[in-house]
Amino acid sequence: MNAKAEAKEARFDVLKWVVVVALVAVGVVGNQYFSSEPILYRVLALLALATVAGFVSLQTAKGQAFFALAKEARAEIRKVVWPTRQETTQTTLIVVAVVLVMALLLWGLDTLLGWLVSMIVG
Repeated sequence: MNAKAEAKEARFDVLKWVVVVALVAVGVVGNQYFSSEPILYRVLALLALATVAGFVSLQTAKGQAFFALAKEARAEIRKVVWPTRQETTQTTLIVVAVVLVMALLLWGLDTLLGWLVSMIVG
């Protein structure tokens, strides 16, 4: 793609982002303006505006890059070997035990230092 076409595409992307920002602003102002309407109608309107704004943003270069990143992240998450319930329970119990031991040690140290300071101060 030549430089002139890239510059035109970049300007068109800016216009798309302006449309996205305008849609979000319409959603915020409209939600406030129609605050007396039932929440269901406002939520449906906001969902519709968010869908349109998302669709427009996905048409930009940054939006397409974000979509590709999200697809790659989803593929990576599927490759993760998640721990079993037993492993999760054991790890949780170890963390709780370490926290309790550290709490007791800090409590003991605090008590000892408080006692020493009260002895020195009087």
